[in-house]
Amino acid sequence: MATKARTPLSKFCIAIIEEHLAEEDEFKPRRELTTDLESLKAENKTLRDDLRQKSIVLDRYEAELKRYRAQPFMEEDYKGVRRYAEELVGILKARGQLDSYRLLEELGIDPRESELVKAVSKQLEELEGYKLIKSEGRSWRWIG
Repeated sequence: MATKARTPLSKFCIAIIEEHLAEEDEFKPRRELTTDLESLKAENKTLRDDLRQKSIVLDRYEAELKRYRAQPFMEEDYKGVRRYAEELVGILKARGQLDSYRLLEELGIDPRESELVKAVSKQLEELEGYKLIKSEGRSWRWIG
């Protein structure tokens, strides 16, 4: 039959086997699998790029939210009620005692962001004034 089809025997055998397997639902020819794989790789790359962009936007929004929440503590002449960062109080309560650098790390604040560091320092000073925490060198201990 291979000679009648003027095809090398190996290709003829492969074609017959693929044809037979194609009759079953699970089998797909190699060419089709390769095409599917390439399209899945392209889709995966697109989704990864999209996720990377969304992560960047989310990081920016979170940084802006931190600045917004810290603003009342950065202004000297602020009028109104200042809400202490629930996260700050929660961390201090849960840990008991924490050094300043570890506290900033737990809050997700880069020590180079001086305005946010000042806002946290101001909150810590006010919490200490209310006798809820105590400064011990470079660390803070929850006593409230």
